[in-house]
Amino acid sequence: MRKQKTDYEELFLKVDAKKQPLKTLLLLFRDNLGRVLLTIVFFVLKNLPVWILPILTSAIINEAVNPDGQTLQKILTYLAVGLVLIGQNIPTQQGETYFTTRVVRDIELRLRSAIVRKLQHLTISCHKTLSSGRIQSKILRDVDSIEALSKATITNMVQSVLSILVFATITIFRSPLVALFFLLTIPIAAFMIKHFRRNIGRTVGDFRKEVEHMSAYVSEMVEMIPVTKAHGLESVETERIDTQLEKVQKKAIETDTVQTLFGSSCFVAFQSFQLLCLCFTGFLAYKGKISVGEVAMFQSFFSQLLGSFSGLLTLYPTISKGFEAIGSVSEILASADIENNSGKMKLPTVSGNFSFENVSFTYPDDPTIPILTDFTLSVKEGEYIAFVGESGSGKTTALNLLIGFHFPTEGTVMVDGHNMRDINLTAYRHHIAVVSQNNILFSGSIRDNIAYGLPHVKDEEIEKAIDLANLRELIEELPDGIDTQIGEHGGRLSGGQRQRIAIARAMIRNPKVILLDEATSALDNVSEHKVQEAMDKLISGRTTFVVAHRLSTIRSADRIVVMRHGKIEEIGTYDSLIAQKGYFYELARLQEEN
Repeated sequence: MRKQKTDYEELFLKVDAKKQPLKTLLLLFRDNLGRVLLTIVFFVLKNLPVWILPILTSAIINEAVNPDGQTLQKILTYLAVGLVLIGQNIPTQQGETYFTTRVVRDIELRLRSAIVRKLQHLTISCHKTLSSGRIQSKILRDVDSIEALSKATITNMVQSVLSILVFATITIFRSPLVALFFLLTIPIAAFMIKHFRRNIGRTVGDFRKEVEHMSAYVSEMVEMIPVTKAHGLESVETERIDTQLEKVQKKAIETDTVQTLFGSSCFVAFQSFQLLCLCFTGFLAYKGKISVGEVAMFQSFFSQLLGSFSGLLTLYPTISKGFEAIGSVSEILASADIENNSGKMKLPTVSGNFSFENVSFTYPDDPTIPILTDFTLSVKEGEYIAFVGESGSGKTTALNLLIGFHFPTEGTVMVDGHNMRDINLTAYRHHIAVVSQNNILFSGSIRDNIAYGLPHVKDEEIEKAIDLANLRELIEELPDGIDTQIGEHGGRLSGGQRQRIAIARAMIRNPKVILLDEATSALDNVSEHKVQEAMDKLISGRTTFVVAHRLSTIRSADRIVVMRHGKIEEIGTYDSLIAQKGYFYELARLQEEN
């Protein structure tokens, strides 16, 4: 039976990655221990020439210094052994690289997949605190840093430690006195790490944060280009980005300077120590304690030993950067602010009966400002309800409560007699459709956007949705028809065309409940008329909630809920509210005058 792989999200929830980055890293390897062991086996085989050639070199030198009748035969034997050891490096190097890559790429893939999955489960409130630039930086740059750390752990750290153990073991057996000299490298390495650790960690952390800020700024800049150009603010935006780029450059230079000083200090210390080793072993040979060949052997060993120590020390910036990245991705993977539907009731169908019962709502980051207060409303199946009021009156918040993006601070929202808190929201949302003012389309064809999430939808259903959404004329005018590519975010289409595609996307799902959030407020009169016709077809026979800016578009609503400062000011039909000459009447009159 195949062992189930570790869920990286659960791993980050169980381990405090910021305080225990090393433990977290080791747990990332848990499902690849077999491949790691195979990597080590291939490394040992690959590295046999490095470990054994100094011994063969020592033996050849000793034979040359003290020849006998078997010298030539021995030298040829040493040569044959050396060539075999060197030749096997090609297949073993391939094997080591293959298994290392499998381990590292598996961690990289699963980390990115876990972050993407977690992002889908975070609440809307949590997403509002995460800019797209920061998220991209975590998914791309931080995971790259963890991948580099994972690779360094296998290919450099483990291998350097193995090399140190092999060299130390051979040296102890050949000359305990030289082995004691080798041990002096340990306190030097420890001193280097202790001396530079704080500065490297600080600079790496500062650099990562500035890169995240830069990613966020660049993402905003791209989205703001139409506004920037429309107001002639190119130079202002360029200066804003340049300022942030200069901050990144400053931190990058500071980080590189510290790391370079660390590397050069290690080089000077270890090369000086290697020179001392040569003099020390030369002195031992002079005193007859070791042979001339062993001087060369120990010098080679010590050179490679220092290389291994130096490799470990120069890894420290990579380790520091990787640990910082582990803490960074944990901000998403360890977040508890998720929409948890586990074990909750799945509604097999939704009729469309809703009720707000004494609902009050405030945002967690500012609980002193009430968004909704004592909001009570009952809606029957198939009813058409419109929310109107000034900006900030709570209209969109009411829709977000119906979608399940937020839960009331006080009171309850019921759907078909069930508390929204108790139902599986993912299953519930399969029965609803949302069309907002700024609908999101992705770069693909019109067909892809209409049939989004419905891979097996029939062409007849797509064609029907196109007709209902008043898209037929548009599609017939396009060179590739329904397969026309619309560009990023539908940038090649007008606002009205994008809205009608969004309506077609809603229609093809045959939803029981429709939520429209100011879907026509940003359109011209012609586009509004076409979109309004499509919306009328969409809402027919379905429970519908509309947030309206233009009051003329909701004359046919069964009830209009007039909101003010988070409370219900008036309720009634269009004609009855006009006749009352209250707050709604004043809103309608102001619109007519403007």
